[in-house]
Amino acid sequence: MTRPLIVYDDDCGFCTWAAEYADEHGEFDLVGFSALDADQRARLPSEYDRCVHLLVDDRVYSCGEATEEILARTDSVGGDAADLFRLLPSSARERVREPLYRWVADHRSWFGRVLRR
Repeated sequence: MTRPLIVYDDDCGFCTWAAEYADEHGEFDLVGFSALDADQRARLPSEYDRCVHLLVDDRVYSCGEATEEILARTDSVGGDAADLFRLLPSSARERVREPLYRWVADHRSWFGRVLRR
């Protein structure tokens, strides 16, 4: 089993901060969109540059689902929040998770002013 791989937008300060935060609090490898190799890119959806992804063995998690899975694999407050979030039925999580992810992604320039490396 290989380490989970976070694929993120390395042109985005907030995205870079978030990926590095996850790496500090979990066990991940990181690769930015600009450094993807052909095999990694082939595993991703065609519009991969719209959101974060987590590659775990044969699974690919994208967008909000990737964020939930990443947070659940950390030893941080985010991991605790993911554990609580996972007490909800999966249908309720999906209704909340994806719109919340998209809202944060659409406002990442603002978050990047506050949280970035």
